[in-house]
Amino acid sequence: MGTDPLPWLLEPENPSARYRALTGLLDRPADDPEVLAARAAIPGWGAARAILDAQWPEGYWIAPGIGYSPKYKATVWQLIFLAALGAPRTEAVDRACVHVLSDSRLPDGRFSAKKTAQGAIACLGGNLLRALMQLGFDDPRMMESTEALAKMVIRDGYRCRYNALRDRDGVWPQRMRDGLPCAWGAIKVLGAFAERPEERRSPAVRNAIEAGVALLLGGDLSGGDYPTATEPSPLWQQFGFPLGYTSDLLEALEVLGKLGVEPGSQLAPALEVVRSKRTRSGRWILEHTPENTWAGFGKVDEANKWVTLRALRALKRWG
Repeated sequence: MGTDPLPWLLEPENPSARYRALTGLLDRPADDPEVLAARAAIPGWGAARAILDAQWPEGYWIAPGIGYSPKYKATVWQLIFLAALGAPRTEAVDRACVHVLSDSRLPDGRFSAKKTAQGAIACLGGNLLRALMQLGFDDPRMMESTEALAKMVIRDGYRCRYNALRDRDGVWPQRMRDGLPCAWGAIKVLGAFAERPEERRSPAVRNAIEAGVALLLGGDLSGGDYPTATEPSPLWQQFGFPLGYTSDLLEALEVLGKLGVEPGSQLAPALEVVRSKRTRSGRWILEHTPENTWAGFGKVDEANKWVTLRALRALKRWG
């Protein structure tokens, strides 16, 4: 078995991985015939097909409404997963986008897991905005949500009430600012803002990016030792696909690279973690994947095309 994983990633049996390899590793343009063919095949294949087959005609999954629960079969997660797979715009995808924009937002534009502001968490807002943009959807409400998210994270300092200890009755703090700054949330927000061209970023978005980068580079990038009420999550160094509300080192490296941020002295140990997980075959294994999903994304502890793509993109970006 050779150690170059590229031929494996380009195999036509997985058009999602092929599309990601053509564009993310070989830098093929969006209008390249092979890129167009691979992306067009994604909705009818494997994981994406399983997700779309479970969609109701109105555009939602499970039930109409906010679409956050149950994880990971409700509506918002399918939008996030389809974007990660590289799905193109189709009528079904557009119906899902319209549904999320209509039913998963608060009156002020923030995406929420609940009908109240307590559900307006940074990771969800960043995840959904990034997914909408990656899916090629365009709607004036997305700009409103972008500004609302930027103002929220600046106001709260990326704090999250779920990044805290519960009280003796098992209840989370009521306000976001009563939690600790959340690196996962910062990564999701930065990932969304990185999709927007620099010249189209408002002052609020620029300030939010600066604060998010400061949070990431203020901690241990390789080890994930960021503010937490418990212990650092082992998921930081467990590379997975797709990512839900959690994050990992690869996603941090991806968004920092897309924003043009240099991690400085933290880069070498971070890349060493990535390289250390490469197998003799030149591939990376799936160490974490969400449970209770419509689709399967590979078996844990086996070589995985999407994780391999994520690792190779990080190494390509940072040399």
